[in-house]
Amino acid sequence: MSRTTGFIQETDRYSARNYGPLPVVLNRGEGCFVWDVDDRRYLDMLSAYSALNQGHRHPAIIQALDDQSSRLTLTSRAFHNDRMGSFLKALCDTTGFDRALPMNTGAEAVETAIKVARKWGYETKGLAEGEAEIIVCDNNFHGRTTTIVGFSSEEQYREGFGPFAPGFRNIPFGDLEALEAAISERTVAFLVEPIQGEGGIVVPPDGYLNDCHELCRKNGVLLLNDEIQTGLGRTGKLFCGDWDGTRGDVLIVGKALGGGVYPVSAILANEDVMRVFHPGDHGSTFGGNPLGAAVGQASLDVIVDEGLAARSLELGNWYAEELRAIDSPHIDHVRGRGLMIGVVIKDESGPARPFCEALMERGILCNDTHHQVIRISPPLVITRAILEETLPVFAEVTSGVGVTV
Repeated sequence: MSRTTGFIQETDRYSARNYGPLPVVLNRGEGCFVWDVDDRRYLDMLSAYSALNQGHRHPAIIQALDDQSSRLTLTSRAFHNDRMGSFLKALCDTTGFDRALPMNTGAEAVETAIKVARKWGYETKGLAEGEAEIIVCDNNFHGRTTTIVGFSSEEQYREGFGPFAPGFRNIPFGDLEALEAAISERTVAFLVEPIQGEGGIVVPPDGYLNDCHELCRKNGVLLLNDEIQTGLGRTGKLFCGDWDGTRGDVLIVGKALGGGVYPVSAILANEDVMRVFHPGDHGSTFGGNPLGAAVGQASLDVIVDEGLAARSLELGNWYAEELRAIDSPHIDHVRGRGLMIGVVIKDESGPARPFCEALMERGILCNDTHHQVIRISPPLVITRAILEETLPVFAEVTSGVGVTV
């Protein structure tokens, strides 16, 4: 029995079966490469769903982790620590918002945004308790809590987990007229991803987010901008909303904020929104802990100081065009922004998963999303030379060589 088989069998024996990963067992990473337990090298073209924008084990982030772990790791919010304030200042200075509220995971940050929007609706907009309504989009993915899956349009995410929280209204993504029609006197917020990642790298029309924000302002509604996957350089701007000139009223960040080594997330908003929170209203034992704050600040510094957003723009534009130039009977089209790219497999060619398996056999790790899409989101530290080496492999695999559908 190979080492890979042994590890997979052990995991399958003891783990809940809530994932179906590719059959590779990784034990080391550096930059944009990872190695398996048999010391075979792979190019990571997923970046842990964009949590590794800075690459695996970036030296500055690891140094921050090591330095802080030798001093103090956790205090809870019952006490102050000397790292959280400077981290939140860096976040606010970088994003342009007045205040930040730190959490841990992306789903926690989304739940926090939902809470602040509802409370704002009651305290500022004057709605009666229990009336607040939030508009969301079909095909969304904002996390896995029961509240969040309750407004998902993906049946599998909902099946067996009800009853669900009321107060959400679904509309088609990218449809401004649908948003306008859905807004009512009870609407407090519109929660949206600038690009739907898990939904298949779905890019809305140009100007969509700004148009939504203008409509929200006109109607006294908050725009909750979920940049957990699209933010921090991934799409060729620091935040994807920058393409449309807006970061929303509440900016939700996570994933790459932890540099691939520690879960760090946050929401950001101005004082007129964030002031609705009072001591005891909301919290987290680990949110804002000194270790997470040190890692978050280093992670943010790397993205800004190394110009990773500009790098993503340059490489992403070029790479997407190269992928579009592949003459494949199985590719329907290629879409995305920056280094957030989706290669859409034709329905008649079967799902994208077998193509990802064939890429894995050739040393490239991608994953399939929304059944028909090969998701490509490498670390933003990747080079053009490395990406060039992948093009013949993608051409071979998408021609059907070695793909078992």
